[in-house]
Amino acid sequence: MGRVVPVLRIFDKEKALEFYRDFLGFEVNWEHRFEPKLPVYMQLSRDGATLHLSEHHGDGSPGAHVRIETSGLTEYRAALLAKAYPYARPGVQKQPWGERSMTINDPFGNRVTFYERIS
Repeated sequence: MGRVVPVLRIFDKEKALEFYRDFLGFEVNWEHRFEPKLPVYMQLSRDGATLHLSEHHGDGSPGAHVRIETSGLTEYRAALLAKAYPYARPGVQKQPWGERSMTINDPFGNRVTFYERIS
């Protein structure tokens, strides 16, 4: 099997870019619209993680939860806090199953959890 690419429902491209690109540091790889005023569908990536974001009605529903394995979680959290994004102040929690995680809610009700395994 290959990699999994989740599709997250969004309702506002600019709010999505403010969160995923400007705050979390993802890069926009491409975006598509069937016509200029129709909903956007786009791909973002960061350090090997890929997400698709869609304004299309049938492409998922708000409230999805995506987990992204990462390393350097403490440093990533510090970098996020330094940006002073007004809608999130994420914390890191140690989980009983051997990982540390940081969950952040996007503006559309989706949750993104960054986690790293600990020994």
